[in-house]
Amino acid sequence: MTTDATPRLRADARRNRDRIISAARTVFTERGTEVPMEEIARAAGVGIGTLYRRFPDRDSLITAIGRDAFERVLDEARTIGEREPDPWRALTSFLLRAADLRTVVRFSMLSQRARAILAADPAVAQTRDELLEVLDGLVRAAQRNGSIRPDVSSGDIGVILSIVLQGVHIVPEDVRRDAPARYLTLMLDGLQAKPGTPLPGRPVTNDDLATVHRVVEN
Repeated sequence: MTTDATPRLRADARRNRDRIISAARTVFTERGTEVPMEEIARAAGVGIGTLYRRFPDRDSLITAIGRDAFERVLDEARTIGEREPDPWRALTSFLLRAADLRTVVRFSMLSQRARAILAADPAVAQTRDELLEVLDGLVRAAQRNGSIRPDVSSGDIGVILSIVLQGVHIVPEDVRRDAPARYLTLMLDGLQAKPGTPLPGRPVTNDDLATVHRVVEN
């Protein structure tokens, strides 16, 4: 009896943890990271004691959400890259389908607290670097086959995504819901290798992005 109960307890604990992370991700993304923890517990359908057993403070919950979101984004990028041989279709499919990208961007751009916590977390930094490598590979492959204009970089795409995925707020609900896919589609059209206006400045590099994260961390 004791042997059988242990796996069930572990499974219950894991389910509770996943429910808390999922609820907190939704609430924090929509309302900011200072929402009372009691509201997170209610949204997850667990008691406040259960929440604090899994996550003793707000910072540990923010860290868990960031790690989970970055890992999901990285897994999806790898899966699509392996499944889709055409680099342009792989890139566009990933950017339009990776729902957790919005969590990553909103956490990084709209919450100074979350930005500082995630910038200081080694696990998040490693996953972010791996994700940038995957995206860089897709962009370079698409440039080699003539799909993407040669004067952009994966860093440029990251910066544009940070702008597009922040979301719009003072608009009707149906516009707000469709805005990310709509404006990502416009962005992707502008990336295609076809006659267009020369870009001012230089491409954003991964080193540029790393510098931003170091500044935030310090």
